[in-house]
Amino acid sequence: MAIRLEFIDLVVPIHVIEEKYPGRFAGCLRDHANLIGGRVWYDEFLFRDGAMNPDDIQHLVRRWENRGFGTVVERDGVRSWDEVCVVEVIFGGPTLPCD
Repeated sequence: MAIRLEFIDLVVPIHVIEEKYPGRFAGCLRDHANLIGGRVWYDEFLFRDGAMNPDDIQHLVRRWENRGFGTVVERDGVRSWDEVCVVEVIFGGPTLPCD
């Protein structure tokens, strides 16, 4: 299975959610229950939330950061995504390098 990407996507590995999200992945699904199948999708590896504009995706990134997730780090002098990743499909992929 795969997650659906469109517009601007915030992608988080489920194994990171299991470690850091309050209530683990079950808590994440509970908190996003009304959005699943709309702007939220997930498979066995990845969780996706998204937005249609940069301001809204920035708000989502801040919400995950406030929950204790690492967002942007510098690796070897290069800004990179850490525990989340923002992807813009129509512009070619991740907005910063990400694993």
